[in-house]
Amino acid sequence: MAQFQQMMRQQLETSMHTELEKLLDTTTEAEREVFKKDSEGFTNLFHRFLQVKGPSVEWIKIQRPPEDSIQPYDKIAARGLPDNVADSLNKLVVVKLNGGLGTSMGCKGPKSLISVRNENTFLDLTVQQIEHLNKTYNTDVPLVLMNSFNTDEDTNKILQKYTHHRVKIHTFNQSRYPRINKESLLPVATNLGQNTEGWYPPGHGDIYASFYNSGLLDQLIKQGKEYIFVSNIDNLGATVDLHILHHLVSQSNSKRCEFIMEVTDKTRADVKGGTLIEYEGKLRLLEIAQVPKAHVDEFKSVTKFKIFNTNNLWISLAAIKRLQEQKAMDLEIIVNPKTLDGGQNVIQLETAVGAAIKCFDNAMGINVPRSRFLPVKTTSDLLLVMSNLYSLDAGCLTMSPKREFPTTPHVKLGSSFTKVQEYLIRFESIPDMLELDHLTVSGDVTFGKNVSVKGTVIIIANHGDRIDIPAGSMLENKIVSGNLRILDH
Repeated sequence: MAQFQQMMRQQLETSMHTELEKLLDTTTEAEREVFKKDSEGFTNLFHRFLQVKGPSVEWIKIQRPPEDSIQPYDKIAARGLPDNVADSLNKLVVVKLNGGLGTSMGCKGPKSLISVRNENTFLDLTVQQIEHLNKTYNTDVPLVLMNSFNTDEDTNKILQKYTHHRVKIHTFNQSRYPRINKESLLPVATNLGQNTEGWYPPGHGDIYASFYNSGLLDQLIKQGKEYIFVSNIDNLGATVDLHILHHLVSQSNSKRCEFIMEVTDKTRADVKGGTLIEYEGKLRLLEIAQVPKAHVDEFKSVTKFKIFNTNNLWISLAAIKRLQEQKAMDLEIIVNPKTLDGGQNVIQLETAVGAAIKCFDNAMGINVPRSRFLPVKTTSDLLLVMSNLYSLDAGCLTMSPKREFPTTPHVKLGSSFTKVQEYLIRFESIPDMLELDHLTVSGDVTFGKNVSVKGTVIIIANHGDRIDIPAGSMLENKIVSGNLRILDH
């Protein structure tokens, strides 16, 4: 049986190689070298995919990480900052993961170009933050965007508007891999130039190979850069933290930490987030996709696994170069099933950037305040960051001092609010949410100007009905339902 399976694997690899060669023949001269490098990475991933069966961890081997491997942020910050903050900053590069589209929020083009606050996009806020650092400390912290083939063209057009800002901006593209037919395990694409449906960017774990292959990694090392701070561009809490940076650059060479993962305390909203474990003597990221079915509930438990990965990562450039050259970057494969518009079932082989933690020397986690994790994935998140809960200063959002409790309210907007355009039409102005704990809105609901919501507010318009919340309304601990067109206040 084992011999038969081995023959089947070899046959599939041979067929895949033949198909990739056919795709190579459809490339232009300019695309050829890039596609060859992409194919090399994809072939390696496909080979590993065929070898692996079942969950990639043995549950019995999972241990809690040692106490000193995840340090509280307060302990790092208590050491204070040196007089020469500029020296540390000049060793840093900020990298934003910019491969995603805004489709889940009903927007065309890169997600980073959606307006989130005072007409500023995610990208605007990022540039403002880094420019503020460079002006304040007289430094040269560059911004690097990892684009995908989905976002590269639109992003590069927009970058021209930052020409006169005090931030050097570089871009590189993550790889472009072929989607695989679930039945035949062969590419669905027949040529490189066809529509994008046959292709996909293979997850943010691809950053290591594509950064290295782009030549930008070597260029930055030559400029004296030592660390990158990587985060999702839609996480508005992921700003450069001088205390974490100082912790990295101040260590002795023998104990130099090559990788820091920012984690934060898990709440019930975060039960699916990856967590840090010790596995076979190494710190390792455990994702829900790797967990055997029988243990999924245990993984989601807030008591056993208390923290989750924010995907804010600090990584040594020299270490990335070493691991790439040694071909020692061994990332778990995430198999992502998709259905194409025509109904065809495909799989995407992906990897996660944080999974590389086990490959780096002296890797550690830092348990940071929740404020460093402020992702905008939905219009519910957008409502929070557009509201008076946050104040904006030099591109950074901070919780308003007027809010008595530092916790973020729970907001759940229904399907009528999913698309940004529809959401904006439904609010004449963003409600006052300073004293809000929980807001649920479902159905055809609109908000007039200067509405305030406090405590727990639930508004449900039945199917076919509409509720208009009049201007100036104050809703405190209220449930509103039915077909009220106007609500007394």
